[in-house]
Amino acid sequence: MFGLLLGVAACSDEPGAAAPGATTPPASSAGSSPTTRPPATPTPPSAPVEGELPRGGRTIFPKYQLVAYVGLPGSPALGPLDKDLDARAARLEKLSRAYAAGRTPQPVMELITVVAKATPGQDRMYRGRIPDAKIDEYLAAARKHKMLLLLDVQPGRAKILPEVKRLERWLKEPDVGLAFDPEWAVGPNQVPGRVFGRTTGTELDSIASYLSGLVQTHKLPEKVFVFHQLSARIVTGEQALRRHPGVVTIKSVDGIGARADKLETWGKLTQRLPAGVHAGFKLFHTEDTRHGPLMTPAQVLALRPRPELVVYE
Repeated sequence: MFGLLLGVAACSDEPGAAAPGATTPPASSAGSSPTTRPPATPTPPSAPVEGELPRGGRTIFPKYQLVAYVGLPGSPALGPLDKDLDARAARLEKLSRAYAAGRTPQPVMELITVVAKATPGQDRMYRGRIPDAKIDEYLAAARKHKMLLLLDVQPGRAKILPEVKRLERWLKEPDVGLAFDPEWAVGPNQVPGRVFGRTTGTELDSIASYLSGLVQTHKLPEKVFVFHQLSARIVTGEQALRRHPGVVTIKSVDGIGARADKLETWGKLTQRLPAGVHAGFKLFHTEDTRHGPLMTPAQVLALRPRPELVVYE
């Protein structure tokens, strides 16, 4: 979602820093960085079945249909996964069954772990990070309900690959994947929310290559890597993105608005998918419904190519 609201909830520009109560302030006043630090966070809870995906096996497609809720703790404007995780998991479970269509439903929790900010922060990177303990909390909830966890990164001015590598502790788990929001990846003199960020196929390929290395080193099942795309200009040179062993790469088409506009964006962004890249589709509970009813699972599944990941924000 691109606009003048940037979510900053329980996050800081400093690793592991604590923060006061969660808010979603306007771009002109996104929260400042706290100075206190919590005690060291515990080790993430153990995976339910070593070396397997939450609902069995080691490969994602064609067995599973992925359906995700996205969110940031305490920030309902950024998606339904903001609180009451057990209740949200129950709703997501029910929704995912509506998308099965011959596949096994696999619900996904997409947690925004690095969020773009409209203020620079102490390191002037225009991004905040949620506390490690909050990631562990969401991972525990995902495992309780046999769901995948995706760690979403909106890097602001920071370089994307170092932000991803900082999450390695979780990414080397068998049920944790990655999502990247390049519209929030801005240049050294730009401010998130004032301009569209962007990325390249080469940069996406470097992320996929890194994840592939983790899969091979730790003998993991396939790992999901999602990149969100709102318009064609956000990703250039996309064909440089290659297949990588053990990595399932998905382009989530994030067009906002009336159904006709979303379908037009879908057609433009799925015409020339790089080899091995799967298609995903995002629905916005608030923005889309300003222009008419939210698309139904049947309408989404009628798209071609089939959206193998459907995200709700």
